[in-house]
Amino acid sequence: MRIEYVKVNGTDIAAVSGDTAEITTTQAALDLAMTVKYESGAERIAIDKRVLGEDFFILSTGVAGEILQKYINYHIKAAIYGDDSHYTSKPLRDFIYESNNGKDFFFTATKEEALERLRKAQ
Repeated sequence: MRIEYVKVNGTDIAAVSGDTAEITTTQAALDLAMTVKYESGAERIAIDKRVLGEDFFILSTGVAGEILQKYINYHIKAAIYGDDSHYTSKPLRDFIYESNNGKDFFFTATKEEALERLRKAQ
């Protein structure tokens, strides 16, 4: 897993990428957020969906909800980027839709879109 710290129009954002699922638990996601806050002060994180475990995308596991709740509690805004078009679960599609209409947690197709959504987030 790689963490790149970027500034987008004055907003500090951590961009997390990788090829393997390393964030498979709520604790791993919280550890990432605390590392980012400690190292850079950033409270916005763009996460490549490939670093998330598949359980994140199976809502019945509760992983996505727990991570979202932890991030909200710690005032972390996050955007998950990558192709999610192959997920057909109605609850997951609804979760993505509702998240994208909120102000804290987003799903985007590309890293650039994720960075822009996080920059604009209030």
